[in-house]
Amino acid sequence: MHIRFDVPADPAYPGRVAAALAGVRLRRYTYVGAALAVVGVVGLAVAWSTGSGQRISPLWTALLIGGVLSMLYLPWVRTRAQRRSDRYAVEGGYDITDDNIMMRSGSESGGIAWDGVAQVRETPDFWIVYVGRMPATVIPRWLMSAEDAETLRIFLAERGLLR
Repeated sequence: MHIRFDVPADPAYPGRVAAALAGVRLRRYTYVGAALAVVGVVGLAVAWSTGSGQRISPLWTALLIGGVLSMLYLPWVRTRAQRRSDRYAVEGGYDITDDNIMMRSGSESGGIAWDGVAQVRETPDFWIVYVGRMPATVIPRWLMSAEDAETLRIFLAERGLLR
């Protein structure tokens, strides 16, 4: 297998990559925030229905506000990452073989050996490549030809990497 494709110097591309990686790493904050918000709302409702709302409501209000802020953390990080990475738009490319994934961006290059990859997850725009438990890089599917994308999908499935 040998797949090669270029990444244009699109100002939106680094932001999309940053948003995809931030979404994977920070998704748990949304779940924790939703749980805290639900506990806060239920606590406020119970406190006010029993008449003890004046004494206990600051605790439940703090849980509710903390939960909402925790749920807003992921969108804030995504937006910030997209704004900050827009100035990093340079031409690059991917060279994917049976042995490794080589990426180049401007004058920098790096690679990941398939032996070090633990899993690959699909999102609508990317394949997210994990080394251990951490997402290490992404492979943009929309920049690949349909044949190359299918070849890579088969390769990933045969190696047991694709979820």
